[in-house]
Amino acid sequence: MTELGGYHDRVARVDLSSGDIAYEGIDDEDAKKYIGARGLGVKYVFDQGPDVDPLGPDNLLAFMTGPLTGTQTVMSGRIAVVTKSPLTGTVTDSHHGGWSGARLKWSGFDGLLFTGKAERPSYAVVEDGELTLHDAEHLWGKGVHETIEELEGEVEGSLGKNLSIMAIGPGGENEVKYGCIVNEDDRASGRGGTGAVMGSKNLKAIVVKSGTRMPKPADADTFKQGYQQAMQLIRESEVTAPNEGGLSLYGTNVLMNAGEELDGLPTKNGKYTSTAAMRDAEGADIDSERVSGENVRENILVDEPTCHSCPVACKKEVEVSVMHKGEEMNVRGESYEYESAYALGPNSGHTERDEIAVMIDRCNDMGVDTIEVGNMMAMAMEMSEQGKLDGLSEQLDWGDTERMIDLITEIANRGGDLADALAEGANGLAERFDAHDNSLAVKGQTIPAYDPRCMKGMGIGYATSNRGACHLRGYTPSAEILGIPEKHDPHEWRGKGELVALFQDMHAISDSFDICKFNAFAEGIEEYVLQYNGMTGRDVTEEELLETGDRIYTLERYYNNLAGFDGADDSLPGRFVEGDGAMPGQGASEGQLCELDEMKEEYYARRQWVDGIVPDERLDELGIDIGPGTGVSRGDSPAPADD
Repeated sequence: MTELGGYHDRVARVDLSSGDIAYEGIDDEDAKKYIGARGLGVKYVFDQGPDVDPLGPDNLLAFMTGPLTGTQTVMSGRIAVVTKSPLTGTVTDSHHGGWSGARLKWSGFDGLLFTGKAERPSYAVVEDGELTLHDAEHLWGKGVHETIEELEGEVEGSLGKNLSIMAIGPGGENEVKYGCIVNEDDRASGRGGTGAVMGSKNLKAIVVKSGTRMPKPADADTFKQGYQQAMQLIRESEVTAPNEGGLSLYGTNVLMNAGEELDGLPTKNGKYTSTAAMRDAEGADIDSERVSGENVRENILVDEPTCHSCPVACKKEVEVSVMHKGEEMNVRGESYEYESAYALGPNSGHTERDEIAVMIDRCNDMGVDTIEVGNMMAMAMEMSEQGKLDGLSEQLDWGDTERMIDLITEIANRGGDLADALAEGANGLAERFDAHDNSLAVKGQTIPAYDPRCMKGMGIGYATSNRGACHLRGYTPSAEILGIPEKHDPHEWRGKGELVALFQDMHAISDSFDICKFNAFAEGIEEYVLQYNGMTGRDVTEEELLETGDRIYTLERYYNNLAGFDGADDSLPGRFVEGDGAMPGQGASEGQLCELDEMKEEYYARRQWVDGIVPDERLDELGIDIGPGTGVSRGDSPAPADD
């Protein structure tokens, strides 16, 4: 039991197989060592053991808040979903914003832990510190939007006022390896296949009814100082300033033009590093400006909703009308994100703005990750071009937006041999067709919208990310593009191992609070310490909090070691590191490759790992307990290779 401020000291543990529901407190030492949300969720998953089948009943699915979630802390509306990923086989955590995290905290819970598999489709209702299970057979097979609409009618409450709903669509039900969980505002826990895990448990949705239990700071003066400093910095930042900064005006898609100008926007399955390079090489009618945040704001923006306690309002709701197979499709959806637009657009060989909006909305409704869907289709397009999919009934042409729109629904329902093949993810597709050269995946998860030939920090970041290729483990474009906290040459590899490790530790902290990463464009460790100490009543130093981030990241890595991963898995797709991968022809990135081996050496030295494996001494130094009650022992870990 913990008496720290910021926690309700209440977690629901649900065995869906038996229907048993138990309530427990949070171990005080675990709260101090791992904070909450991502960190504490990883500890729960670790204790379950790494040998579970990701889609089996023993895998733990944790919905976790942190001590700052749902408080006055700026950008504190996040929730972490933590589990073993069916896409990668690693531990994964996937977060979404909106209001569901805050409402779960206000309902009296710090977290919900699900194991087992319900006999029939079910949904959970959380209210006033209690959880109940209900029949969901009538919802099975429905899209996320219809599911949420029906549940709002069944459960007394109102979306946007006192009710939040997190649901899966057909993608999760059919165990698409990158099925995701979507809330009522189309915010998604998108990466790693968390929705597939939810579907494997016959859990269709979680309905959260707000209470009034907002945690109060244990040390109000310290918290107020941290909050005021943070708010001032956010208002002054060119990136986050409300109604002035880039994120506030254009959303995450403000990065589209920036990525293009830096020659760092992967295009046509990463063959090129910008749409300009593809246009010059092939004469293609493609231009990233058409799908940029500026273009979206000027032409199709209709609303700018925000998350709990956030003045930035980065979400850009759009409305479009598209002719599809001779019929007019009218779509209003949220939100036109940079990563989604990149994967479903330039990386798939086109820049049709309105069609991308339709695809994003359909991915949300079907409950599949927009990044993975777009990149899987780009991979299939390249394989089709090379004749590698000849055994399937159909091929997929570059930029065929009409086919892409329909294929999203087919992937979610595993309808047809192409769709079923794509539903297995990059590793599955590459293994089946001997197409590893076409995959842009690291540990089975495909890359986001930053080319590691241009931004070397992203190269080592992708490779060492514990959840597969990810920009959100350690967001080096902050330094490489925006100069925050200081400017780093994007083409220089030296120092990037150190930089990535620091960013990874900082993001492990913010993910465990749980607050939005966009605060890092303005805040720093000083503001983190003040708000954390003020809320919890602790008195940690900056060094101690950074060590906590290191501990969380190292626990994740040790879990992966136990699951069979080592330094060989800290890799990048071949086109980024070798041979004719230095393709592109625009600007400073021309001729560049990513010096991964050199950066890995620097990174491992900083982490004190041996060939990607955590040695016992490092576990001891960080106070990571391995033993009775954890489900693992040190003897389970692969031994580091001899130097």
